[in-house]
Amino acid sequence: MIRPASASDAAAIARIYNYYVLNSVITFEQVEVSDLEMAKRMQEVAEIPLPWLVAEKDNVVVGFAYASKWKTRHAYRYSVESTVYLDPAYTGNGLGSELYKELLLVLREYSVHSVMGGIAQPNPGSVALHEKHGFQKIAHLKEVGFKLDKWIDVGYWQILL
Repeated sequence: MIRPASASDAAAIARIYNYYVLNSVITFEQVEVSDLEMAKRMQEVAEIPLPWLVAEKDNVVVGFAYASKWKTRHAYRYSVESTVYLDPAYTGNGLGSELYKELLLVLREYSVHSVMGGIAQPNPGSVALHEKHGFQKIAHLKEVGFKLDKWIDVGYWQILL
């Protein structure tokens, strides 16, 4: 089941996200995010307003997706950056695709025109997910992040809704 996130989901979302903070270069954060900080981030997205969704299996949050402002200048108001994370135990079974599909549908309702997805490279799974939903690669930034003792490239994919 995919549904809008609520403040009560913050701990589960933080648990999923923190796995990637500690074990991957998918996010450039390096310090775990507290449940309270995650709830604050969720509230900030809701106040824009933009969507934050969760995926549940057996009443447990196993993934989330949301959109945030691409940039703060007013002319960018119809452009967002998308984010999707899954509990590692639930990857590879189409759940990320379901979340992304729903997020894109909801973003159309918010009158979003352009959606960007930033992907730390290499990440063939995330690239495939974005391209499955019609995103096209528009940029590649070399060695813009440093985490886990290595330089990381970031590619950007975009879709116009």
